[in-house]
Parts: sequence; C-alpha cells; structure tokens
Amino acid sequence: MLGAELRQIREGLGITVNETAGLLGWHQSKVSRVENGRSGIRPDEVEAVLDAYRVADPETRAALAALAGEGRQRMWWTPYSDVITQRYASYIALEAEATSMRNFREVLVPGLLQTPEYTRAVTGALQPDSPPDALDALVNVRLARQNATLRRADPLELWAVLDEAALRRVIGGARTMAKQLHHLLRASEEPHITLQVLPFAAGAHGGLMGSFAILQFPVRSDLDVVYTESHTSNIQLERKTDLMTYSRMFDELSSAALDAASSRDLISYVVKDLE
Repeated sequence: MLGAELRQIREGLGITVNETAGLLGWHQSKVSRVENGRSGIRPDEVEAVLDAYRVADPETRAALAALAGEGRQRMWWTPYSDVITQRYASYIALEAEATSMRNFREVLVPGLLQTPEYTRAVTGALQPDSPPDALDALVNVRLARQNATLRRADPLELWAVLDEAALRRVIGGARTMAKQLHHLLRASEEPHITLQVLPFAAGAHGGLMGSFAILQFPVRSDLDVVYTESHTSNIQLERKTDLMTYSRMFDELSSAALDAASSRDLISYVVKDLE
C-alpha cells in the first residue's frame, strides 16, 4: 500500500525513478524496491520522500508515516512462513489492512467463512502431496486469518456472493459439508457480513471466468485492488479501469443473486438434502 501510494505521487508529478534517487541521495534500485513493496522504509524516510515531492497535506503525511511504522511490525503469519508461499503471504498482508471486501466465489466457500474440516478437505485436494502436519499448519493459518479479520475490534466488512455450485459441491463428505453450510447460516447473521447466493436459475453471468475479490483500504480509495488467483500465480489489479470493471461486475452479480433472506432459505434447503 505504501509503495503504491508513493509511486502514484511520483508519477503524478512526472518525476522519474532516477530523479527521485537523485533528490534523496538513494540508489535508484532502492526507490524501485520501496515502490514495489520489496523493501521496507522508515517513517523518517517517508517524511524525506514527501518533502522531496513537496506534499504538504498533514493527513496524507500522517497516514503514510503510520503505514511505514506498521510495515515494520512483526505480523501474525510470520511463524507460518515455512508453509505458506510468498504470494499467499502477500495476499494475507493486503487482507489484514483492508477495511472491506467484496468477494465472488464460483465453486468454493470463501476462505474467511470456511470451517476447519472444509479447509482441510480443500487444501488436501489442492496439495495432495502435503504431509499431515503441513495441512494442519495451513488450516491454522486459515483460522488465524479469520480471527485477524472478522473478529478484530473493527472487523472487515465482508460482502460475499456465492454461486449455487459452492453450496452443492460436497467437499469432505456430507457431514463436513452440512457443518460448513450451518456455519454459513450463522455467519450471515453477523452485522459485518453480507451473504448472497447466485442461483443456477440466474443462467450465464459475468463471473463465469472465475472468482475474484475487491479489497478496499482506509487511506485512499485509489489504493483499492482486485485479486484473482490460480494454481501457479495470482493477479493483483490496481488500475482504475480494472477496478471499475470488476466493481461493475460485482454489482451485476449481486443484483442477479438472491437477497440475504432468500439466500439463507436456499442454504437451509441444501442442508436438509445433505442431512
């Protein structure tokens, strides 16, 4: 977030990476590493950059200095660094800073709403060669993510739209799936969680190309990102046109989905089938 904001300020001023390096007495590689999030930066260095860019707004300066301080803190997922990939850690870092998320899931229940049993079944299918202790650690990471986002003092505002396929695909057996759906019903009653189901009857829709999440952040709306993933890579989209496209798509999916009450009715119906 911090690197993206500093890069955006620099580009808005028409200043090159080399020119910034000259103003600060840094090597140009340091400027690039900071802007790409690969290198930390101290609050006093942020102040120096903002001075060089002649940014006088006190709110902006305070917010970015605070981000610099937070970026140097030890994060909760550090003990799991031996079992999670760098791209997963990067996503967790984004999620930890977000204030709200709009999430469309095509086949699976969103990770923040999964039960331990469901998570283990999904992870075991996606990583069949992982030993049991590694699967246990990944389940613990998922539970820690849920605690760090949905159960903190200012919980993440989560708005999830699930394709009906996510309810119908029996993951981990009927008992595990029924428990997962009961968990969804309880979660849907939380004030910071909105849950909708996109029924099969809705037909073709804009989400057929795959799941995605739109994360929104407290500093400035132009730091918002769209996140998609696959087996081998993930894509983090930051351009305004991409954000507009996915935001419009999510609005269309939400409009085509059942409302919250009808979604709970459908989930309850599927649970009865399983039980």
